[in-house]
Amino acid sequence: MGAQRPLDIPSIREDFPALSVPANGRPLVYLDNATTTQRPRQILDTLVRFYTRFNANIQRSPHALGQAASELYQQAHAAAARFIGARSWREIVFLRNTTEAINAVAVSLLRGASGSLAIRAGDEIVITVMEHHSNLVPWQALCAEHGVHVKVAVIAADGSLDMDSLCALLGPRTRLVCCTHVSNVLGTVNAISRIAEIAHSAGALLLVDGAQSVPHMPVNVQKLGCDFLAFSGHKMLAPFGIGVLYGREELLQQMSPFLYGGGMIESVTLERCSWNELPWKFEAGTPNVAAGIALGGAIDRRSGERLVGAIDYLEAIGMEAVQAHEATILARLYSGLSSMRRVLLYGPQASGCRAAVISFSVDGGDPLVIAMLLDSRGFAVRAGGHCAYPLASALGVEGTVRVSPYIYNSEEETDRFLNAVDDIVSGDLV
Repeated sequence: MGAQRPLDIPSIREDFPALSVPANGRPLVYLDNATTTQRPRQILDTLVRFYTRFNANIQRSPHALGQAASELYQQAHAAAARFIGARSWREIVFLRNTTEAINAVAVSLLRGASGSLAIRAGDEIVITVMEHHSNLVPWQALCAEHGVHVKVAVIAADGSLDMDSLCALLGPRTRLVCCTHVSNVLGTVNAISRIAEIAHSAGALLLVDGAQSVPHMPVNVQKLGCDFLAFSGHKMLAPFGIGVLYGREELLQQMSPFLYGGGMIESVTLERCSWNELPWKFEAGTPNVAAGIALGGAIDRRSGERLVGAIDYLEAIGMEAVQAHEATILARLYSGLSSMRRVLLYGPQASGCRAAVISFSVDGGDPLVIAMLLDSRGFAVRAGGHCAYPLASALGVEGTVRVSPYIYNSEEETDRFLNAVDDIVSGDLV
């Protein structure tokens, strides 16, 4: 990644109304972006304009409004495909979130796939101990139901994935490897391209949880070599209720739907039915059309009116610039926190191995109390196990304080946050 021009933070912040709302009588410093991001005015405006100018169901009615909504929604799929380097918009399935996307793959492979894709009793799925529950619980539950074994790769002392552990788990019955791209606790950036090579050499597919990577860095699924990738819109400026499942087209063609109903069928009789073409066969029922358009963005071909999506907003900044800005903030956070007494940091120290997440604990301090003390000073952070309890156990903690910056966080905010943590720690408030 070459040198990047610094982001115009004051200009960016003007786009986010929520950042001007005080928190406990203090200016809000929002550092909980790994949980969800704030939304810019452009996205809020797209939602309003959709509901006031294009509101109709999709893929159903022949009237002009219905056709316009359908075209906009398909354009949003194409934008998501472009954003992650997919070959076709047909490889993009819009679902509710990362969790539903992973469940869709799990249900399809374990219940509905046939031939070489089917995962059967005695087969094995490999995950890692750093997975979010969304990439753990579905496999636990469904594998137990079908007699499939789940194996777990461990982490090294520095918070990186132990690649030797991963390799040792793969065998002739391994059908699928599931791995997060970026740990939502440690910030560890996993070497997905290398993991893809390892998985494929063992004859297994690779599913990647991209919830913490797609919003923060350039991601190209073809370069990564993954077979499936899931991410959520709400972690990258889009509304709640929209997520993306990428799957290689030839795989999606062979997979059965995980949900059934209207919109996902080609034909139906009382005896049988056939599935719609991609991606619609995985999008049963009425989707969140407005949120999908607010994620991808689209242009009405009749009026030329542009509905700006979160992807448009991020592409205008440039994902390399987003990544560079976050690296600057992370370096400042890591340096400041690591110099404080009683503060213990988790995850890789090297900046190139960490994305926009820092988790820490204070010796003798309750993470929830620390987060509440920070909240009283206007700083929004998360505390707890971060939906990754097995990882917390592996780290020997019940929870941590998690700081996760984004495009609108400034170095000045970072310094204020560090001063607040130092005051809490040095003042023995915890």
